[in-house]
Amino acid sequence: MNRFYSPLLNPTYEGINPDDHCVATYLIGMGREEEPILKAASIGIEQTTGSWTDVPAETDDVRDKYCAKILGVYEVPDYENMTNLRMSVGPDDKRFFIVRIGYPIENIRNNIPLFLATIVGNVASMSFLRLLDVDFGKNFVKEFQGPKFGIKGIRELMNIPERPLLNNMIKPCTGYTPDVGAKLFYEAAVGGVDIIKDDELLGGDRSFNKLKDRVKANMEAARRADEVKGEKTLYACNITDEVSKLKENAMTVIENGGNCIMVDAWTIGLSAMRCLAEDPDINVPILAHCCYGSSAGISEYQGVSSLVQTKLARLCGADIYLAEPPYGKFDITFNKYIRNVTASKSKFYDLKPVMPFVGGGVIPGLVPQFMDDIGYDVLLGAGAGVHGHPMGPAAGAKAFRQAIDACMKGISIHEAARAHKELQIAIDKWGIVGEKNIKDNYAL
Repeated sequence: MNRFYSPLLNPTYEGINPDDHCVATYLIGMGREEEPILKAASIGIEQTTGSWTDVPAETDDVRDKYCAKILGVYEVPDYENMTNLRMSVGPDDKRFFIVRIGYPIENIRNNIPLFLATIVGNVASMSFLRLLDVDFGKNFVKEFQGPKFGIKGIRELMNIPERPLLNNMIKPCTGYTPDVGAKLFYEAAVGGVDIIKDDELLGGDRSFNKLKDRVKANMEAARRADEVKGEKTLYACNITDEVSKLKENAMTVIENGGNCIMVDAWTIGLSAMRCLAEDPDINVPILAHCCYGSSAGISEYQGVSSLVQTKLARLCGADIYLAEPPYGKFDITFNKYIRNVTASKSKFYDLKPVMPFVGGGVIPGLVPQFMDDIGYDVLLGAGAGVHGHPMGPAAGAKAFRQAIDACMKGISIHEAARAHKELQIAIDKWGIVGEKNIKDNYAL
């Protein structure tokens, strides 16, 4: 019997212990004459115990315990009972398959770098191989703490039990001094912003904006704003830097009164973020930005889906994670956006839910849509939608809070705008989704 077709490498899903495997689901394109089970088994062997040809030490016992298991190979569309496969069935005359491969957890236990090397390692160079999803085995996940705060912890920290939270990114993104940033911070905070973050492009110490100076100036601005509005403001200070500097940067924030940190999760690496999240000295929430991660997911036929990235960010300790929506500056399908949001909030063994953070051209006229899509457990990320308001950042923040309050009370945004000039001006400038093509607001 051909070993590539044996039940040893091709069990049914019911024939494995799912707690002891991480099951990867791929979209794989193959030549019309390629044999799909042989191709799938070759990928599984390449990523676990073997190579392109049999090697003596790769015994059946080794394969049984440590080799990947081919759990499903499904052609799309399914050509069952069709013998004419010489028809053109896809790009470059490809046949496409959904392939599910189970990887033994013993190979990758408690090791994100090895997980990535195994699930998407060498085979990522294939022209038509895309990782769609991963079912994480219980015995893999149990080694991870996940979010330290999550949705409930952030709400308790801010004393906001119900309603969407409002985030603002200081604009301009970079190139400003701490005193300039603090003035913008205060105006946004006093207008009603809950969480103010640095842009993903400003991290650690910059020659024009030192981390310690930035934290002190912004936390003083937060204190003054909180006295006026009677609410708490979190400052998500971007500590993104070389890995060797991350702990030092985090402690600089905390020791100078900071109450939240931010990282660009995919530029520092998931393991680095996990170290921050699981460090008992770092007792503040982590806001994780997805920039650069999108480069792995943009191709139709290659890379790693944003769904897998969202799950990994939650596993590695993000309390807040950016889920790009389809309405603003960037293009993502609605179903992917919703799946990413549900992956943030739905049950994932014992890991705490992550607060989904939507950003990229968010305006007050989008608030009803987001609440209809997601509910009130969402962080609305508005940058230019606050700072670009014709009446200034404080008015921009007020316009968002007016839209949020209206939605929470079941009042239409038009009715709320008639009573609030800040909201009306924002609507006049940028519109309401469904009533105009709001993508016309953006140059990207």
